[in-house]
Amino acid sequence: MKRDINTAKKNNYDLIIIGGGFYGVMIAYESACRGLKTLLLERNDFGAATSFNSLRIVHGGLRYLQTLDIHRFKESVGERKWFLENFPNLTKPISCLMPLYNKGLQRNSIMWAALNLNDILSLNRNKSVPSQNSLLNGKVISAEKVKEIFPSVDTKELKGGAIWNDGSIDDSQIVLLEILKAASENGCTPLNYVEVKNIITEQNQVKGVVAVDKETNEEIEFKSSMVVNSTGPWSRNLAKEFHKDFKDLFKYSIAWNALFDIDALSDHALAITPPKDNAKAYFLRPWKGKLFAGTVHEELENVKDIPMPSDNSINSFIADLNLSIPNLNLSRDHILKIFTGILPVKKEGTDQLAVREVIIDHSEHDGPKGLYSLSGVKLTTSRLVAEKVVNKIFGKKINEKREIKFPVKPEREYGIFDFNWDSNKDTNGWQDILKSKIENEEVVHLQDLILRRTSIGNNPITAINQSPAICKLFNWDEEQTKYEINDLKDYYRKRGLSKALEN
Repeated sequence: MKRDINTAKKNNYDLIIIGGGFYGVMIAYESACRGLKTLLLERNDFGAATSFNSLRIVHGGLRYLQTLDIHRFKESVGERKWFLENFPNLTKPISCLMPLYNKGLQRNSIMWAALNLNDILSLNRNKSVPSQNSLLNGKVISAEKVKEIFPSVDTKELKGGAIWNDGSIDDSQIVLLEILKAASENGCTPLNYVEVKNIITEQNQVKGVVAVDKETNEEIEFKSSMVVNSTGPWSRNLAKEFHKDFKDLFKYSIAWNALFDIDALSDHALAITPPKDNAKAYFLRPWKGKLFAGTVHEELENVKDIPMPSDNSINSFIADLNLSIPNLNLSRDHILKIFTGILPVKKEGTDQLAVREVIIDHSEHDGPKGLYSLSGVKLTTSRLVAEKVVNKIFGKKINEKREIKFPVKPEREYGIFDFNWDSNKDTNGWQDILKSKIENEEVVHLQDLILRRTSIGNNPITAINQSPAICKLFNWDEEQTKYEINDLKDYYRKRGLSKALEN
């Protein structure tokens, strides 16, 4: 992957993709599988917004059985299998535990039936999946066994526990880059820090886009008769600028998770419901040895670049966790980072997530022919939705699909480092790994390398402390180095890092 704008602007493309999150990258991949020549334009860095801020779980869809949404359940099971099969070193099974208190659906008999139905409807979940990524059947366990797995559990009226298995994608940002690199090697030209300002049309037919290189402020035209707007929360704004507003394309809500600087409570992910009326369940998972918890959903009126939750929401979330788990004693000062993004909801002013993707052909609404807009819902089904988009755009003209496989490498070569990594104690050639990423993965800024090409940014304290040594790998002067480090610190401060922890 080379950020070569001069070469890119000389080409004609089968498809221009606007947006470099999971959905845009998956469209690039699905297009590459069909031999299409694509251009992917991202106004910031690849996967920098909502795509970066999940709980790092590829869900199989157990929760959809509650509403008997079997279609969505099977889609999720199939796409979870795709991730576990294609990224054996970057995904893994994760066991999930729900303590049962004989209230509502939290009953041994009900969960036993649900887990059995889950296993029956997903009988092929392990087909072609490497053995280390196979998912075991679910089960209901005794209260004593729950205490062994989760020692901090609230034992009052505890009746047992439900265990099921799902997929974990601990470094989802690296998976996104691996998919994008595979697309890049097979017909896609990805460019970051290039913002699309408008589309070019002739007799109501798309002919290309006008974009700006944000690093040089140069205005550039790129040519294609097909453009897909896959900008997530910004898709509605772009649709309005290019044609008109579609309210059903994206109705906004904040979705956020918090990483706490305390040890994980169990080697299982935990589904916890606070003991109070109308409480919603939270998911607490072990991640890099720490407690990673969420997801909290809030109403949101308009799209924002950094959609941080309110102080009341953060305080309420921490209070709920402390109420649910005796002697947890969490406080705001334990927060290392808040992972926050914007997800679509069914109805404006609520936090009820949308169920289905939205794919709009603007020509069907008196708009330009060749313009499409997309809104997806979750990471797990991003590839399947991308396949639907490519099929809709190109129809029978499309080439037969061929599978593009991903190289399997040791974790280190992917850029995965220990959570408390220290460059001064590392004699295993870390400089060569990072230099290769700088040269071959379109790294423009320090954040790109630390946050999204490696796992170093998972720990804000490590990232900040090691940034001076990492900056020496770039050809930056003292002023630029200072700017990049301060920009990284500012990134974390805006996302919840306590100054006490930073110091």
